[in-house]
Amino acid sequence: MARVYLSPPHIAGREAELVAEAIESNWIAPLGPHVDAFEAEVAAVAGVEHAVALTSGTAALHLALVVLGIGEGDEVACSDFTFAASANPIAYAGATPFFVDADEATWTIDPTLLDRAIADRRAAGARVRAVIAVDLYGQCCDYDAVRRVCERHDVVLIQDATESLGATYRGESSGRQGAVAAFSFNGNKIITTSGGGMLVSGNRDWIEHARKLSTQAREPVVHYEHTEIGFNYRMSNLLAALGRAQLETLPMRVATRRRIRDRYRELLDGVPGITFMPEAEYGTSNAWLTCIVLDPDAFGADRETVRLALEAEDIEARPLWKPMHLQPIFASHRTFGGEVGARLFEHGLCLPSGSSLTDDDQDRVVATALSTRTI
Repeated sequence: MARVYLSPPHIAGREAELVAEAIESNWIAPLGPHVDAFEAEVAAVAGVEHAVALTSGTAALHLALVVLGIGEGDEVACSDFTFAASANPIAYAGATPFFVDADEATWTIDPTLLDRAIADRRAAGARVRAVIAVDLYGQCCDYDAVRRVCERHDVVLIQDATESLGATYRGESSGRQGAVAAFSFNGNKIITTSGGGMLVSGNRDWIEHARKLSTQAREPVVHYEHTEIGFNYRMSNLLAALGRAQLETLPMRVATRRRIRDRYRELLDGVPGITFMPEAEYGTSNAWLTCIVLDPDAFGADRETVRLALEAEDIEARPLWKPMHLQPIFASHRTFGGEVGARLFEHGLCLPSGSSLTDDDQDRVVATALSTRTI
């Protein structure tokens, strides 16, 4: 049987047509009409005015920090329960991250703990400038609460929406909840450009500055002149063509992943020791990945036993994110809380969730997982 991947790319529309069009036009380098169109289309989906297409979501977060003037001597609060790409750009910018644990009810940053964390760092003399709030596994943070904290402390809210394209928060599309937001089009995301990202915002000046920085900060003169340090972060027209075709089918992809998540719930209903990532009442998740937490005493097997059994059947599953405070590179950084993320990492598993997953493959995942039970 073919390997079942966690979240593989899914070609389901006009990808071949639009990529062929880009090749035939010879617009295959960075910039071009598909880049311009992709930016406008993603901005429209997110409900924001301005966007710049980049090489990755990580690049988008990095440029967000740069255009906001955040750097050496500054501190940035960051979700603890996330992938390292949320925190690494803080280091790229020369600033220092500190980490805030997740809320058990949403798995996203805990607003109450965030409030205490910023107050604590400020009392210690730290110059806290921003918060990177990470939307997790397709679910938005509780932005009303997070924004109130940011306003109280006069810090900028950066939305890491790299996992939440197509999700909503209180009826609004993901991507418009922060001062700036970053999307990712990595190969495993809900839509892909094979590799890519986008920075979006209602602030035109920030996006235009990011656009300039993304092409080595070249000045608008005929020769090559530079007055600030730039980066090679611009998306190619070829990849933007792929992204445009993927974006056209975003509603189908969200609906399919939500159906897959709901079917897992049905298939595992009543099995002791399995709980699913909660969906917050304030929005709709894009269900990028279906996540479960295993209680080994009640289920009869621990997370790693289940993962290895799946791998033995050529089925890819992964542990939930290892929190930043448990990562050796960030072990010395201040962390507030940490117990929630640590527990989720120890017991949590991401199941195959791609929009091309068949019912037969999903049945195979469930049967294999259940075969590990010893009670």
